[in-house]
Amino acid sequence: MMKFINPQRFDRLPDGILFDTDNTLYSYDPAHAAAMQAVREKVTRTFSISAALFDASFSQARSEIKERLSGSASSHSRLLYMQRMLEIIGLGSQVLLALDFEQTYWRTFLSRAELFAEVKELLDDLRLLGIPTAIVTDLTAQIQFRKIVYFGLDHYFDHIVTSEEAGFDKPHRAPFQIALDKMNLRSDLHCIWMIGDNEVNDIAGARQAVGAITIQKVHAGVAVGKGEGEPDAIMSQFTELRKLLNKISLSSMSSKKV
Repeated sequence: MMKFINPQRFDRLPDGILFDTDNTLYSYDPAHAAAMQAVREKVTRTFSISAALFDASFSQARSEIKERLSGSASSHSRLLYMQRMLEIIGLGSQVLLALDFEQTYWRTFLSRAELFAEVKELLDDLRLLGIPTAIVTDLTAQIQFRKIVYFGLDHYFDHIVTSEEAGFDKPHRAPFQIALDKMNLRSDLHCIWMIGDNEVNDIAGARQAVGAITIQKVHAGVAVGKGEGEPDAIMSQFTELRKLLNKISLSSMSSKKV
């Protein structure tokens, strides 16, 4: 059952809903773990190195790229991670192999990623209610577009904003504001909901950027936000959000009849 922290904020249907993607519409960790294992096996087999050396080199590469490109979409680039990892191992950039390892990662990742139950049903509900939707997500446009197509969600969402397009990762206000601009909504005039798992990037970010009413999607590995990251409501299943929208919709219809 959905837990409300600020129930008074859910007295009307939203004018638009923003959605995070990774670890909100699907569980990120199992897909990532499988993808990393596939790359680990391929790299250690190709170069006859230990798994420990791979892990240490990849971890260093990821840290260096993230520090150098902090706040940008490229800071999440698996291709850059692979390139730098090969350099750290002492093999040079090895462009062809970097591309191959990156494709191995994403091919395995997508094959293991599964949407949470009733995501599509929720999006159908929103379309019937006439509520516009937008994805607001970090990472580069190409891979996030691939995920949306792979999940079969490309005809469900009205808009998508990646941090590559916005120029900044969440919680910067730019991605959120661009999403509202695409939906022709204003934060000072319209009721906006944000659905996400991350207390900093999604919950605090959306509230501070566009005054959004926030709902945190929690499941294994996700801690409920506190302080600035405390959501207005918490859900573990998308069916809970469907029930809330239906309840508000019915209440609104009853009020109009009176």
